[in-house]
Amino acid sequence: MIFRNTPMQEILSTLHEALAKQTSISFEVLDPDEGAGYTGNRRRIGSEVYRYRGYKAWTDLAELLGCQMMTPRPSDYPLVRLTFRRLAEDSFHQEQSPIHEERYGTASAFFEIEKMEEPAFFYYYDQALTQVNLSQRHRILNLGINRGDEFEVLEKRLSPEAYRTLELVGVDHSQSAIAYAKRRFPTTNVQLYAEDINQLASLELGRFDLLISIGTLQSRSIHFKPFLMSLVQEYLTEDSALILGFPNSRWIGGEMIYGAKAPNYAMSEMSLLYNDVMFAKKYLQQHKYRVMLTGKQYIFLSAVKIGQSSKK
Repeated sequence: MIFRNTPMQEILSTLHEALAKQTSISFEVLDPDEGAGYTGNRRRIGSEVYRYRGYKAWTDLAELLGCQMMTPRPSDYPLVRLTFRRLAEDSFHQEQSPIHEERYGTASAFFEIEKMEEPAFFYYYDQALTQVNLSQRHRILNLGINRGDEFEVLEKRLSPEAYRTLELVGVDHSQSAIAYAKRRFPTTNVQLYAEDINQLASLELGRFDLLISIGTLQSRSIHFKPFLMSLVQEYLTEDSALILGFPNSRWIGGEMIYGAKAPNYAMSEMSLLYNDVMFAKKYLQQHKYRVMLTGKQYIFLSAVKIGQSSKK
């Protein structure tokens, strides 16, 4: 199968039909190294006209079709051979743990995910830490800490002396995840608790000048809007900041796939996501925070109390 001057509408339809019958499909296209400019630009080589598409366009198409794009292989000049392989259906989203608190514990598929190794996740989280002036923070609360990846980034980002001055507190429902995180962070400036976040008041943690929570506040057991308001009013200082991560992705076959799956929809539908994000943005602005929204697979909300300078 060769796509020379074929429009994307036809390519998408052809590959979609083929993948309904096969787990992988190979086809030939113009080698991206032989073209340049905008996607779709025509280039004449010999007697043939080709449409240029970079590898970014092809990896995007693979993801939209629920596939992984394998390593391109050379073909007859000026073509390259691409293979799309359908992603396995396994996903932590489908797992059912007999112990509710251990759905994201050490024995779960979720625990195997290292989000910080995904460039599209780490880049925006690191950017958010700059936005909230990490070097000016002293007490940091992480809700839904799980294995502790967010704290490891802080440890690597700061000097050993600056890191030891922080008081880091993490809370997660999973006993096994907290036990793992305690082994990972044995220093006395890190305190970790296995507790239902809805029972946060029982821990009597005091107030913090930075709150971090990635994906946790959108859990079904948490009423996001009243819970966020209580966090701001009862757990944050007057000069505080927040980093909230809202999932706009799902994990399938080991890949972070763009677009959260909404109930009763066959496709990604983002009304609930935008509803929560815009509520948080407006509420925090009302409470004199400067708010920034970034990200793609995860939407990162960074908020800093007005009056504090942000490092650019």
